[in-house]
Amino acid sequence: MSDSSQRFSINDTTLRDGEQTPGVAFTAAEKAAIAAALQAAGIDEIEAGTPAMGAEEIAAIAAAVAAAPDARVAAWCRMTEADVAAALQAGVRYANLSVSVSDRQIAAKYPGGRQEVLDRVARVVPLALDRGLTVSVGGEDASRADPDFLQEVIDRIASAGAYRFRFADTLGVLDPFETEATFRRLSARTDLDLEFYGHDDLGLATANTLAALRGGATHASVCVLGLGERAGNAALEQVAAAIPRLAMGRVQVVMAELSHLAEVVASAACRTIPPGQPIVGETAFTHESGIHVSGLLRDPGTYEALDPALFGRERRILLGKHSGSASLRAALQGMDIPSAALPDLLVRLRAHAERVKRSVTQAELRSLLAVAGE
Repeated sequence: MSDSSQRFSINDTTLRDGEQTPGVAFTAAEKAAIAAALQAAGIDEIEAGTPAMGAEEIAAIAAAVAAAPDARVAAWCRMTEADVAAALQAGVRYANLSVSVSDRQIAAKYPGGRQEVLDRVARVVPLALDRGLTVSVGGEDASRADPDFLQEVIDRIASAGAYRFRFADTLGVLDPFETEATFRRLSARTDLDLEFYGHDDLGLATANTLAALRGGATHASVCVLGLGERAGNAALEQVAAAIPRLAMGRVQVVMAELSHLAEVVASAACRTIPPGQPIVGETAFTHESGIHVSGLLRDPGTYEALDPALFGRERRILLGKHSGSASLRAALQGMDIPSAALPDLLVRLRAHAERVKRSVTQAELRSLLAVAGE
């Protein structure tokens, strides 16, 4: 059962995995601007990049640190001494150290097999801690790992001194039912904070993230607009809005900042926000259907589960092929139109919307009204 008092941490990786979206590249100035927007939106942790990429990336991560002094700004590192050294150069205080935990990835990446994974954790995590970093460990491809070995890795992480384990569904192969069951099992066997990191290959990243939180995770890894490799990651705005709406718990996200944050990221990524994108899309709080509008005009809660004002948005009612008489009367408020003229005008309105294949503007409505009066 969910606990509505539970506080969840929203950890954003737009500047790291989001930038790994095919064709997306952020300048240092853009990274700083995004980091500032993330902080303004109340995001708990900002994964700012991969310092092992070199001097320019280190400088960009440092710019993000400066732009978001009140957030946890972390570097993503492989489980190596060299990556820890690079993170320190970037001036971060937090490091997410990643190591593969599935046998398939281990066989391809670590000649020493499972033992090498355990040895790396035992060696590199204490090194990073000794250098002053707060350390989280990510299990790459955890969703395809042997459960017994995964638990062994988690136990080794805890004994090495890290505070959190990030469970990565790297290929997006989980469903929400399996995800919740997995986190119930993990949370019963470790005192580490647990984070879920889900890819969207099956379109389930947001659902899986919420399921992980129900199962015992306390941290959600997300990207603005669901950016990320391949099909992307769980969308920050969807996860942040869903947690309180579904009475799962609390987040410190400033909901009214989400649209601005999405615009900043979309501009830097040279991406258009899809009109129907939940929470931040242009039509997310827009209505045309006559049945819906008729109910909304009486009680907004009839067809809105989310109050647009919570997100700094406004409800819009548009005229189109599916509009009804209630919509038309609302659009004609202030005009002296005989009721007998409305049915014919509605027919003309619908026909016009079908011809132009978009919503009908007020100017077009007046033109239709003039024609009807001739």
